[in-house]
Amino acid sequence: MTRTLWQDHAWQLIHTDPQPPALHMALDEVLTHEVGAGHRPPTLRIWEWGGPAVVIGRFQSLRNEVDADAARQHGIQVVRRVSGGGAMFIEPGNTITWSIYAPLSLIKGMSFQEAYAWMDAWTLEALGELGIKAWYQPLNDITSEGGKIAGAAQAHRGHAVLHHVTMAYDIDATKMLDVLRIGREKLSDKGTQSAAKRVDPLRRQTGLPRAAIIQHMVATFRRLHGLADGSLRPGELAQAHALAQSKFGSEAWTADVA
Repeated sequence: MTRTLWQDHAWQLIHTDPQPPALHMALDEVLTHEVGAGHRPPTLRIWEWGGPAVVIGRFQSLRNEVDADAARQHGIQVVRRVSGGGAMFIEPGNTITWSIYAPLSLIKGMSFQEAYAWMDAWTLEALGELGIKAWYQPLNDITSEGGKIAGAAQAHRGHAVLHHVTMAYDIDATKMLDVLRIGREKLSDKGTQSAAKRVDPLRRQTGLPRAAIIQHMVATFRRLHGLADGSLRPGELAQAHALAQSKFGSEAWTADVA
């Protein structure tokens, strides 16, 4: 397998209406497989959230990461993704999330750290154009002088790599600390104000609407790498719905690492 560059691929954009958390998890699995099998071109997918969620990493302990009672009280669904990394606290309108599904050739010969930096470089350029001095913080964070902006995660499946990022547009730090145990333990001696400072949302840093930031991110990717508008294929969506029901929406999968 020869190393490839971004411009060697015909990138496609998917940006659909809001979807349930479990369906997003399933779409990541389906689309990574489809790109790896050569059934669809490398793809950038912008997520829209149909409801609040906590998304835990593939290898995280459900009990250690999430206060299940608090999640239920707030009406927050807990789901587990296929990639590693830490827990993400999601509320519709408060996050900007995307996935990149690419052939493994794009990161051939790279260490994990190099692969994360390579996949996030366009993001740093886009943020810089919005006036945010941001940088890659190994292994999987994007941060600024004000604090962390985003977290990333990766998974290799067959001949493809899945790389996804969640950026904080706004944040309800009090609710986040109710639901996430790790955040609470790390910040218990510092209080909620410190929680808000650890994550520095884009709304405060840019003053821009969420949609405007997404539009700029997409435009930056298109300018740097090329990007054609695309859509989910009926077969892909059907597969994802079936997986969301049988796997990603199931208690067995979510509690796989108790």
